[in-house]
Amino acid sequence: MKRVFEFLLKIFIKFVHAIRSAFGLYSKVSITDLDRVTPLSNCFGFDRGMPVDRYYIEKFLYDNRQYFKGRILEVAHDVYSTRYSKLNEAVTETPIVETLHYDGTEGEVSIIGDLTKPETLPEKKYDCFVCTQVYVVIFEVAKAIEGSYKLLKDGGVLLATVPGIMQIARDDMNRWGDFWRFTNKSIEMLFKNSGFSQVEIVPMGNVMAACAFLQGIAFEELPKKELLDITDENYQLIIGIRAIK
Repeated sequence: MKRVFEFLLKIFIKFVHAIRSAFGLYSKVSITDLDRVTPLSNCFGFDRGMPVDRYYIEKFLYDNRQYFKGRILEVAHDVYSTRYSKLNEAVTETPIVETLHYDGTEGEVSIIGDLTKPETLPEKKYDCFVCTQVYVVIFEVAKAIEGSYKLLKDGGVLLATVPGIMQIARDDMNRWGDFWRFTNKSIEMLFKNSGFSQVEIVPMGNVMAACAFLQGIAFEELPKKELLDITDENYQLIIGIRAIK
């Protein structure tokens, strides 16, 4: 019942955003307003539109859509795997998409396992592992990366993202913890010590994007969305990782 309610709520929110966009009903907001100590949204901007960090996450996955093929595993859901495998022009056969959950409380899932406990994970099974915004809530990050390595076939690709700048995710903090914020250097060192043969780190963001995200301003509300594509490595909002086994 909870999952049905959450699904219907997401559909409703998307409908509201579509109406607001179509009729220009998004409010004019300023990321330079220093007269307040609370953000415009305390849920990353989900209640106003698409959070700014999602722009970078989805851009990174789109840029790597050629790896969405074969047998794909994604953490918690299959939204990105399904979307970007359809956008992979080179795919000739429908990929097999499975999901990984930490426990069995969320209904039917493909695999229940813990990335920090390799004995709970299958070995050399997947061509692509999609792991967005997951390592941030795992205290034993190095072990989780080793678990990710185990899941992949030789030549398999891990596509992951981690936050560099982000408010505390309170729901995650209360459930299992919110532990880390990364830099390109820290995540690169973690991955290079994990056994992957090729690792590419892609920092994304700038001070405008960071301020907007911390305020909870939605992507749709930004007056100059093209500025998001300018990267300032001193303000790494999201870091993408492409690692090949």
